Amino acid sequence: MISANGITLRLGKKALFEDVNIKFTEGNCYGIIGANGAGKSTFLKILSGKLEPTSGSVVITPGQRLSVLEQDHFKYDDCVVLDTVMMGNARLFEIMKEKDAIYAKEDFTEEDGIKASELEAEFAGMNGWEAESDAASLLNGLGIETDLHYKKMGDLNGNEKVKVLLARALFGNPDILLMDEPTNHLDLAAINWLEEFLINFENTVIVVSHDRYFLNKVCTHIADIDYAKIQLYSGNYDFWYESSQLMIRQMKEANRKKEEKIKELQEFIQRFSANASKSKQATSRKRALEKIQLDEMRPSSRKYPYIDFRPEREIGNDVLMVEGLTKTIDGVKVLDNVSFVLNRNDKVAFVGSNELAKTTLFKILMGEMEPDSGTFKWGVTTSRAYFPKDNSAEFDSDLVIYDWLQQYSPIKDITYVRGFLGRMLFAGEDGAKQVKVLSGGEKVRCMLSKMMISGANILIFDEPTNHLDMESITALNNGMIKFPGVILFSSRDHQIVQTTANRIIELLPGGYIDKITTYDEYLASDEMAMKRQVYTVAADEEVEDN
Repeated sequence: MISANGITLRLGKKALFEDVNIKFTEGNCYGIIGANGAGKSTFLKILSGKLEPTSGSVVITPGQRLSVLEQDHFKYDDCVVLDTVMMGNARLFEIMKEKDAIYAKEDFTEEDGIKASELEAEFAGMNGWEAESDAASLLNGLGIETDLHYKKMGDLNGNEKVKVLLARALFGNPDILLMDEPTNHLDLAAINWLEEFLINFENTVIVVSHDRYFLNKVCTHIADIDYAKIQLYSGNYDFWYESSQLMIRQMKEANRKKEEKIKELQEFIQRFSANASKSKQATSRKRALEKIQLDEMRPSSRKYPYIDFRPEREIGNDVLMVEGLTKTIDGVKVLDNVSFVLNRNDKVAFVGSNELAKTTLFKILMGEMEPDSGTFKWGVTTSRAYFPKDNSAEFDSDLVIYDWLQQYSPIKDITYVRGFLGRMLFAGEDGAKQVKVLSGGEKVRCMLSKMMISGANILIFDEPTNHLDMESITALNNGMIKFPGVILFSSRDHQIVQTTANRIIELLPGGYIDKITTYDEYLASDEMAMKRQVYTVAADEEVEDN
């Protein structure tokens, strides 16, 4: 068990947390939620001991081991991948090194033998003989192939490093597991594996995540941070949302009844206070009036943007024809003879573990990259708005937000532009910020404003939820569902894929699969699993032949 007792954290005059008391018990998974800036990651740092609170204490049951998902992707660059994972259990790894050092001695003494015996006993008690196989199993489950296990961390790409650090946090069955955004940079297959792992994990998990589907799948409790307090709810994210909305409705209804009672008492007092025969009753009602207290209805600190994509022109029957697109990058064939025809009602999710393949396809379709072979043709009635995964070039400018968006607006009126920015929570002086100093989340909201103001009837999104808080992700999800045009998109957010897409295209090493279906049905299909295996094996054989 881990508990926060009277935790207060002040940053200058502002209290990020005020006298927080909460217990996290064994066998439960707690999702930490709250608006951007509410202090979710900061609270995890306090629990882990990396940050000292202004007052209060964190108490961990004696003898329990706490494990934290590391955020520094370069910290272990000089370490072997398998060793990095096993370092997750510091004492076990220390024993392994001590044993190796003793057995490597040329002048092995009796003292060394006694020490080695003690270490071996402790090692066996910690299931040390299974350590390497357990670490390898975690890595394989997350999609890190065996041939990478003995490479240096510095040889891995960013996404692979994320998976290794996650395996490190999970290694050795920790008693308490703290994870900040564990699904970031994971492909959908790795997220599914992690979900199953946590569902079967018997100890304490505390996780910060913006992935609603993930929180619904793994959480037994939700800890909601709002106004420097943390309120604990039983159930998953959807249950928290329904419970919190019900609580607000109940408080409003209780206040309405109290206000009616107040009005009734005030009218009686005003009418009969000067009447001698009714004076006692009037006095009694005054006392009753003084006792009535309305419940404080503080609005949530959460802010939901309003995302509404409205096409200026209805799309025709001819949307997009793609024939035989092939592209090789750095010697690797990322697109292999991809062909498909888009229909006017399609909302297509492009899935698969190779993110470069999806990004490459979108860049080709937007004219930012040339294919090695193959063609594509957009219909004459189509207009497109594009959300690239890397938007840094869009904001390499000294313009302020108002002027930046106005250059993309068909109507050069500042009031019109301000309306779109206001929907995306850029109110008042916020619109006067220079775009080059914006945070990741602010840049995403600017890009969504640009897409809304374009009036396009085809939207292309490449991982649009990166850097967004849960409120903005919910708003984007709703906007994508309501959009009457065509959407092509990739996303790690399971709920967005499931609720938006009516067609799935999976880009594979040896080809692709194109299916009109929902995402959940696609994942559950044995036929699709077999096809996926065939394409992957064929690609592997082609590599061996070459």
